[in-house]
Amino acid sequence: MENNRTVGLIGAIAIGIGGMVGGGIFAVLGEAVSLAHGATMIAFLLAGIIALLTAYSYAKLSVKYQNRGGTVVFIDAAFGQNLISGSVNLMLWLSYIVTISLYATAFASYAQTFFPSSTPSLKHILISIGILLPAIINLLSAAFVSKSESIIVIIKISLLILIIILGSSFIDYSRLSPTNWENPFTILAAGMIIFVAYEGFELIANSAEDIKNPLVNLPRAFYGSVIFVIILYFLISIVTVGSVPESQLLSAKDYALAEAAKPALGQAGFIIIAIAALLSTFSAINATIYGNARLGYFLAKDGELPQKLAKLKNGIPDDGVIATVLFSLIVANSINLNEISIIGSASFLLIFSIVNFAAYKLSSQIASSKLITLLATVASLVALSTLLIHTYTNNPRAIIIFISFIAISVLFELSYGKIIRNKFLSDN
Repeated sequence: MENNRTVGLIGAIAIGIGGMVGGGIFAVLGEAVSLAHGATMIAFLLAGIIALLTAYSYAKLSVKYQNRGGTVVFIDAAFGQNLISGSVNLMLWLSYIVTISLYATAFASYAQTFFPSSTPSLKHILISIGILLPAIINLLSAAFVSKSESIIVIIKISLLILIIILGSSFIDYSRLSPTNWENPFTILAAGMIIFVAYEGFELIANSAEDIKNPLVNLPRAFYGSVIFVIILYFLISIVTVGSVPESQLLSAKDYALAEAAKPALGQAGFIIIAIAALLSTFSAINATIYGNARLGYFLAKDGELPQKLAKLKNGIPDDGVIATVLFSLIVANSINLNEISIIGSASFLLIFSIVNFAAYKLSSQIASSKLITLLATVASLVALSTLLIHTYTNNPRAIIIFISFIAISVLFELSYGKIIRNKFLSDN
């Protein structure tokens, strides 16, 4: 088995970094600034701590259950195949659709900066293009998705580091002063709204079967990738808030990262980062469609989604790609960026809370610390509660949509999922 493993430690870390630094930072930086103001870097740090605690659970679970199913396998191992696991697994599938919608909305926001004027119809056209073109690539060549990802990860990380290095000399540290911070509750809420920018490290679990020396490299990959991204986001937020007037950032909220390049690189910097954002969000959509179609295939094979999604054509789950794209088009074109960020972050905080509890429940089998996994569970639930309380006051529609996602998952599992799984299990 070990001879068939092809991914080393650096490759595994790259998977985690690539999953996190997809389109998230390009999409949510402005959202964080609008809430936390001078404490934006603290908001990213708090979200990163939740991600790091959860990475511990994933590292322990991945070593024990080395399977491409990743999160799905962990939940099934802890709770069995029942209403809870079936509902959470479908919720995971829906959450990736929300993530695709987030990336597509960010893609459209940055693309609009290249047009002299903007209209709602133009934004919807660009959102749709941002989803449909990657879908075509997925249907034609799955190999292109994986081959292009490593190159794009290097490009976007290099550009972000360039902004940090060149922008550091333009920082006005008074803008980062505690006098410009929001209250602690709002800072925490800001961190949880942009938590979706850390979603992606769990993709390492889906590659566990391919990683060399997994007992050592899996934990190192989880911790290394999350810590690197925490530092990256922390520094990016310092440079952004410190070097650009807040009024300017808020007027360019949906493409704030491009504004952050202006002090050091001028309009050319804005254009370079806008192009990088288009490339990054496009590749993130590409990779997430790829992953979600295969997650749908995995769930359908277990009887949790329609069997039509369990069919392959030339090794590609065509129906899974089409289903993912159709739902993504609906969500991306009907919900605004703020709501998508909230729903995406809330969905993953809920799922990660359950995974952390799964690690706590399986602590004796996976040799994990009950204290750390319990702390991770409680921290995730507190973070989720903070996000929901803040959202209920400021954007109740997002709460309704999030609850609807949960209701759809549970009702689907109660009806179709339960019936089909029972038949599937009896036949096998």
